[in-house]
Amino acid sequence: MKSSLLIICIFLLGRQTTLAQPGYELLKDVNKIDIPFEFRNNLILVRVTFARIFPLQFIFDTGAENSILSKKSVTDALGIPYEREFKILGSDLKTELTAYLIRGIHLNIENMVAPNHSMLVLQEDYFNFEEMIGIQVDGILGADLFRGLVVKINYERKIITLTKSKEGKKLIGETKSLPILIEKNKPYLQTAIRTQSDSLVNVKLLLDTGAMLSLLLNSDTHPDLKPPANTVQGNIGAGLGGFITGHLGRVTTLHLGEFECNDVITNFQSVTIGMDTIKMQGRNGIIGNEVLSRFLVIIDYPGQKLYLTPNRRYNAEFEFDKSGLVIIATEQGLKNYVVHYVIEGSPADVAGILTGDVIKRINRSPASLLTLERMSQILKKKEGKLTKVVVEREGKRLKFEFTLRNLI
Repeated sequence: MKSSLLIICIFLLGRQTTLAQPGYELLKDVNKIDIPFEFRNNLILVRVTFARIFPLQFIFDTGAENSILSKKSVTDALGIPYEREFKILGSDLKTELTAYLIRGIHLNIENMVAPNHSMLVLQEDYFNFEEMIGIQVDGILGADLFRGLVVKINYERKIITLTKSKEGKKLIGETKSLPILIEKNKPYLQTAIRTQSDSLVNVKLLLDTGAMLSLLLNSDTHPDLKPPANTVQGNIGAGLGGFITGHLGRVTTLHLGEFECNDVITNFQSVTIGMDTIKMQGRNGIIGNEVLSRFLVIIDYPGQKLYLTPNRRYNAEFEFDKSGLVIIATEQGLKNYVVHYVIEGSPADVAGILTGDVIKRINRSPASLLTLERMSQILKKKEGKLTKVVVEREGKRLKFEFTLRNLI
């Protein structure tokens, strides 16, 4: 489903611009800060009180250089002045979008206070997060808030811990480290993958907690990063500015130091004419939360090191939707579920479900009692599972049934 594939990648055009104070200034009077979060649809969500008034929800995003508010209606209501216009590249690396700089914003992020923060505001809500994942999301917290710190992400306890570099040793213990590169405040890991054609390829990957996916590879950045024979072609995901087209397949192994992730679902995106490859920082792809959440993750920004400790999900299989349905949430309350796309040749396609059909029931569950996340879980169940779907089409209720099947 679309909700399992969201890719969020932010790129500023032009010269690098620092919009906020270094993160370590947030820890002037304390050694560490714990920030609880929700982990929904493979996204890290934290509660933020904006300008002491608006309760909002942001994504904690190591893949973004700067923090961004996607709801301009909030700053318009407060009369906050816009100082400067910026241009931003969408996730397709070629669509140019508009954002504005705001300064002096008070942010209360759970147990952390940023009293005088600068950030960007999107001219329009290009994210459309609500449709994609069925959850309210008002923006992203980028690395301008935590650069210069040691960042520990405990996916099992759902706590982010921020510490100063010297205090970070207490978090790390005896865990072995991997060297990373910090470029424009974003962490990159140089590692290797083994493709299904048995090629071992050295790659540079962005560690991106703003990406719901497991792995994305830009297939034109290395001759051995081509999609395997068994792939799904079409809309592989969605991000800032629209859909991302490409192929979905698997790689045999993703190497992470002494650890390995096997049979990893992978988004293969071509670098096409018109894309601004300079903004890619020479990277070959992205590691997202579907991989990172299998570890306790510590990113030491000052020391440029990554520490990984496997958790209970480390050996879990990488699962993909077995129906072929791409579903979005619409209307107020996000409880109207519409088929946005049907993968050609998939069980849902063969059964006759069409784009635009409104989901009314899956198996015995009314759609109104489900979330996009729960729908995704149902449609990832064991191959061979008989699934019944009721839809509304042109005012009529239609019943379909199909058997779940591995698509990749």
